[in-house]
Amino acid sequence: MPTDQHIAAGLLGRVEYGRVAASVRALPFLAPARHVVVGDRVLLRMHRGHGHHRVCAGSVVAYGADNLGSAPAGTERWSVQVVGWCESTEPTDAQLERFGPGPLRVDGSPFEAVYLEIAPSMATVHSLGIAMEHPNEHNK
Repeated sequence: MPTDQHIAAGLLGRVEYGRVAASVRALPFLAPARHVVVGDRVLLRMHRGHGHHRVCAGSVVAYGADNLGSAPAGTERWSVQVVGWCESTEPTDAQLERFGPGPLRVDGSPFEAVYLEIAPSMATVHSLGIAMEHPNEHNK
């Protein structure tokens, strides 16, 4: 029987981007990140220029991803969150290849990659059922 952590890892493998949540002086923040799942870890690639990695490394973070805005009609919508200890890391060449190319610029500045690794201690998976229409179709 698969656990929520196994299901979460499988679902995270279906999307490329998510959001890492941490706190700075007790104030929460969210930052976008590219991720890959490697074994029981979630590796993140973020932009060094914002400094978010310094807050995340050495602390507990939450990382979430979903297909809520991209689920094709007739497929299930889902959301995943993992919570765990986060550390700086240097990915292997094979892991770097899995990340693929980064963006050229972030908020007008050249992209400079920094990598983090989350060791999940908890995972939650939420299923929102089958997408019967395109998510933005109701706005027409």
